Amino acid sequence: MLICAVAASALMFVDHRFTRMEEVRAQLTTVVAPVQWLVALPSDVLTWGALALSEQRALVEENRRLREQILHLSHRVQHMSSLTAENVRLRELLGAAARLEAPYITAELLSLDADPFTHQMVIDRGRRNGVFVGQPVMDASGLVGQVTAVSAYSSRVLMVADASHALPVQINRNGLRFVLQGSGQYDALRVMHVPDTADIRVGDLLVTSGLAGRFPAGYPVARVTEVVHDPGQPFARVTAEPVARLQRSRHFLLIFPPEPAPVPDDEMWDLELPDELIPGASLTAATEETD
Repeated sequence: MLICAVAASALMFVDHRFTRMEEVRAQLTTVVAPVQWLVALPSDVLTWGALALSEQRALVEENRRLREQILHLSHRVQHMSSLTAENVRLRELLGAAARLEAPYITAELLSLDADPFTHQMVIDRGRRNGVFVGQPVMDASGLVGQVTAVSAYSSRVLMVADASHALPVQINRNGLRFVLQGSGQYDALRVMHVPDTADIRVGDLLVTSGLAGRFPAGYPVARVTEVVHDPGQPFARVTAEPVARLQRSRHFLLIFPPEPAPVPDDEMWDLELPDELIPGASLTAATEETD
């Protein structure tokens, strides 16, 4: 050990005093590199094996979750098919017209408004794509808001969380209708003028009622999170949370109004108009009386 210490000290002295030792050090590094690689090889192999096993386990677990999700969605699709068929039969019994599928186009987020007191965003669809002011905007979960300004290639959207935004909604469970207003917060909306005796509960889904004519009926908007009954007050304080992912969604749907279905001629009602509404009927009657 003493000899090694003396040799190391001598090499450090020579390396410090003479510049030619840099070439020797470079040559020694080239010679030692394979040794270092061989020494690190077992550790690298163990690390690679652990990573491969962990990725395989993650893939197996993800595959299992996806299979369960597919099974769950298949069950829901089967249930929805039966409900759709039942709805068609009931509409045939009632003689009601079938609901038309609303056309839509996709859009992507361009920017968010930097003002903390407004909740607006800009999307990459505009007048050239048929976008119009007041058009409903959806994401994969529910209603996001409506278009408030349109340019050639982009549009500005006012979100439902904005304090200046309000829309008519109804409870999906019992059909009670209210007005839902933004509160200025992404995770809270206010249900306005709810009577203290109204049948509204935490967890109720609020959907568009279609009464204002701007939003199609039946689209999910929010879910009730709090119902507070103040003693002596005629109205309850009801808070709801938007079902749309207002702060995370980047892709949206712009909903267009469905085109009315043409009515066949054989289904037109034969109406008998009174004589006073038939052109020329009063003149004929007066001529006959004169004769």
